[in-house]
Amino acid sequence: MRFGMLGPLSVWTDDGRPVPVPGLKVRALLADLLVHAGRPVPADRLIDDLWGDRLPGNPAGALSAKVSQLRRVLEDAEPGARTLVVSRPAGYLLQVDDDRLDAHRFRSLIRRARDAAEPAAAAALADALALWRGPALADFADEPFAQATVARLTEQWLTALEEHAEVRLALGEHGALVGELGHLLSAHPLRERLRATHMRALYRSGRQSEALDSYDRLRTELADELGLDPTPELVALHQAILEHDPALDAPAAGAPARPRTNLHAPTTALIGRDDALAAVTDRLATDRLVTLTGPGGVGKTRLAVEAAARLVDDGPDGAWLVELAGLSGSSVSAVVPVDAPADAVMRVLDIRDAAGEGGPVAPVDRLADALSARRLLLVLDNCEG
Repeated sequence: MRFGMLGPLSVWTDDGRPVPVPGLKVRALLADLLVHAGRPVPADRLIDDLWGDRLPGNPAGALSAKVSQLRRVLEDAEPGARTLVVSRPAGYLLQVDDDRLDAHRFRSLIRRARDAAEPAAAAALADALALWRGPALADFADEPFAQATVARLTEQWLTALEEHAEVRLALGEHGALVGELGHLLSAHPLRERLRATHMRALYRSGRQSEALDSYDRLRTELADELGLDPTPELVALHQAILEHDPALDAPAAGAPARPRTNLHAPTTALIGRDDALAAVTDRLATDRLVTLTGPGGVGKTRLAVEAAARLVDDGPDGAWLVELAGLSGSSVSAVVPVDAPADAVMRVLDIRDAAGEGGPVAPVDRLADALSARRLLLVLDNCEG
């Protein structure tokens, strides 16, 4: 069972099927347990979070009923999942492995990016940001029990956006960043780190006056909103732009190559699957499409990733993992909507082509056009029809 906090509260089975959780109080209970994932929440705290001053006649009994309903929903969706909701003397807790909660996967990818060189860091950060389906816990963001977690996750998201922008700037993507960061700054005008990257991107795109204007807007808004001046670092950047400092110039031709894969190194060896692994790699040598089937939890993803890792060097454009679990037509990302498999693939492959001259181009058509010139291996995980 997989759980989502990076957007509206969501639950999916291991094979990617959405799990409806009916009842506002049951959903609030699940959200509260996810906020405290791995830590028991006292019954009194849950009762206060769910009902506040409008307590039911038998608060303990009402909470127990909601816990039973949540367990039943999980069990009906995936046999055995009721055991994820555990009752202990210290309270109730939801047992969720790190790779089963999108917020944990997000933080893990951010840590991996910070330990990687620029091309790999860009890929890891893109994967992390692709997990976001909208504002964190959007349907419970105003609840007191969720506010601190929402604020923390939102700050982590903004920091990841800033880090991703800086890495992409170092890779020479200043042209694409100009518009993207301008949009973000309209929503977060006082983010000085974001502003600095925007100024650098504008300058490298030959738009010095606009870079200076961006600084002036920040200085005015900081003074009006907070009574503060820009940081010394931003003042120094402003001066460097005025002086056309050569250190601000874009990377020279031959800058670091784009990454060839976003596959993560496994933490353990794949044991006892040699025959299956050989069968998959042999089939990929002759077939354009290979599908792995089987019940949830048997290791399809692990096998597919291992096979892809062995074939990274077989194609000039590498091998790429695209996680499709939880994609929904109603999902809206705070950065770029990821509402279809084609959108998810384009995000992973960093395809940003604009609409064609004849008008908007459907994502599937844009993806097909971009892939026609590439030779690569795509691993589409949780790609059930």
